[in-house]
Amino acid sequence: MKKLLKQKVLVPILALIILITGSAFKTFNNDFFEIAKQIEIFTTLFKELNMNYVDETNPGDLMDNAIKNMLNELDPYTKFYNEQDVEAERIKRTGDYTGVGAQVRILKEKLLIIEPYKGYPADRAGLKAGDEIIEINGQIVANYKDDAGNLLKGAPNSSAEITYVRQGKTAKTTVKRSEIEIDAVPHFSMIDGTTGYIVLTKFNEKTSQQTGYALKDLKAKGAKGIILDLRGNPGGLLTEAVNVVNLFVPKGQLVVTTKSKVKKYNRTFYTKRDPVDTKVPLIVLINGSSASASEIVSGSIQDLDRGVVVGSRSFGKGLVQRPKELTYGTQLKVTISRYYTPSGRCIQALDYWNKDEKGNAVRIKQKDYNVFKTKNGRKVFDGGGVFPDEELEYSKNSAITKAILSNQGVFDFATKYYYNNINITNINDWKLKDSDFKEFKEFLKSTDFSFETKTEKSLNKALEIAKTENLDDDIQRDYNALIQNLNNSKLKALDDNKSQLMNLLSDEIIKRYVYREGLYKYYKLHNNEIKKATEILANPTKYKRYLN
Repeated sequence: MKKLLKQKVLVPILALIILITGSAFKTFNNDFFEIAKQIEIFTTLFKELNMNYVDETNPGDLMDNAIKNMLNELDPYTKFYNEQDVEAERIKRTGDYTGVGAQVRILKEKLLIIEPYKGYPADRAGLKAGDEIIEINGQIVANYKDDAGNLLKGAPNSSAEITYVRQGKTAKTTVKRSEIEIDAVPHFSMIDGTTGYIVLTKFNEKTSQQTGYALKDLKAKGAKGIILDLRGNPGGLLTEAVNVVNLFVPKGQLVVTTKSKVKKYNRTFYTKRDPVDTKVPLIVLINGSSASASEIVSGSIQDLDRGVVVGSRSFGKGLVQRPKELTYGTQLKVTISRYYTPSGRCIQALDYWNKDEKGNAVRIKQKDYNVFKTKNGRKVFDGGGVFPDEELEYSKNSAITKAILSNQGVFDFATKYYYNNINITNINDWKLKDSDFKEFKEFLKSTDFSFETKTEKSLNKALEIAKTENLDDDIQRDYNALIQNLNNSKLKALDDNKSQLMNLLSDEIIKRYVYREGLYKYYKLHNNEIKKATEILANPTKYKRYLN
């Protein structure tokens, strides 16, 4: 009887297992067939195109464009890397490379020095922010088809003969390349007798080690509270974010969970080490440029009620990437999972899988946010980045501010200001004046600065529709009047955002005189976010109120 009962139970179970296994195998088989089919179609298309097209084709360029356009349909973080790109990613991960030691922006016909690092080859050779490199070792930058930034790299102690333009005048210099080490923590110091300040700018392989060293050093100097500055930090290695959180929370604490359709990428990350200090009051500064690993740290600290987050809403990148090696030294960096902070929220702000009619990712609406609870029961939300516990309006860049920054208006004015005021000595007592801001507005006008508001975009769209319906004669007059009013509003917007723009201008100008190291020292005296953080730490009752 027992044997018969066992058989009756086992038969349905075996049938279910076979059904599930068969379904899974069938799904895998279907996926594999579809992938193989599409590869075969593309291979034959690519061969026929290159063999039969009326003019000469470049198979490499065609393939590069095909790959990039395909990946663009997914998200901006899934990318194909050639051999040079792979090396650039290695530098980001390790923080070490051989070069001239300067942040450079690649423009159409030149390399623009954004920031020379103090004491490194570019700085020793006299290069300054705003210099436009037009030739390197006889190679004219405008004629170089690949990434011109690679021309600055080379073997240690090798020389680069550089021709550059500064304020309209051409000059030459020789830069001797050396090993460059990029610190994840470029600055840490005491703000006052009891408050320590740590600047964390990236999450590379050195991050937790350098942050831990800074924390221990500041505690030894008497720090009773810590400000961890993650503003402008774009992220990096997930494991290093976990290790940074570990400095402040006990061993064995869940920090982040990753979830994916691929089972092996479903992982949980717990702290594995003994912490440095689980009690020291902590403020984490963030802004709209704090992303990825920065959001894991700030979101976890917030979820665990371990510290107070101050500033403006973070970027909102809740996706995890992993490099996959391909042939010929190339790589695919592919989004493999979403990450979730200890409360269970994913802070991804843009929906790349449900795009608008123009193919742009849609921002998740506030009404669609879900509520989660911190360790102490405080409400936090998903879908829009990390929302600070103390939100500072002046920490958030407005639309016109973002447009000016992307148009390089702040950077270019800072260059002009520096060469017109080159003899400033005591930068800590220096401040921009109202007359300087007036000059900045005139500078923007002279460079034909303009930006299109959402209102303008809607008006332009309405006018185009009106033209197709032969209604544009009367509407054009009203349209012109509205556009004129909008332009007047833009000028007013400059004045409305004066304080924020003055701060951004000050930051950029100060670096010209005393480098980034000097900027952090200036921050301790004048930065509003740091003043607010210091004020919260100085009031234990207020600090605890945020967390309860």
